[in-house]
Amino acid sequence: MITLSDKKVVMTTETTGFSPKEGHKLVEIAAIEIDENDIQTGAVFHAYINPEQQISREATAVHGLNNKFLKQYPTFAAYKDNFLHFIEGKKIIGHHINFDMDFINSELGFELPNKITNTLEMAKKAFPGQRNSLFHLRERLNIKIKKSPYNGALLDALQILEVYKKLKDTSK
Repeated sequence: MITLSDKKVVMTTETTGFSPKEGHKLVEIAAIEIDENDIQTGAVFHAYINPEQQISREATAVHGLNNKFLKQYPTFAAYKDNFLHFIEGKKIIGHHINFDMDFINSELGFELPNKITNTLEMAKKAFPGQRNSLFHLRERLNIKIKKSPYNGALLDALQILEVYKKLKDTSK
């Protein structure tokens, strides 16, 4: 039986395209664990994934990952158990997280039972009718990551964490 812990993960992904229903796959997953006070615990899950298919130019333009780089990494199956262990029983937070979860669930072949919090939905409530992309929220909420050992999806996860904390504070 899975029980919900006090810990949460802030997660994001990068993909080969826009929909797993069209056969697109994951190319990167990043997740940062936080405690009940939304402070990083130091636990991080990060994986580059060989999608074993061509990445669209549009997708590469978004995340900068290409087949030449990714072919050195294993497929999602190699990360599956570690990923599931990392998120087990934890609430998942992400920006437009339903997109990420569709890809993860497709790769897993089943739907994860984790409770999710979508910072995009939080932003729509806080800023109705405005652009609420991660970029626009960082600007609007004055979020600046001064120094980070992270890049790519891990940096995005760190920025989502900061957006989450600010949006949570505005809803109080």
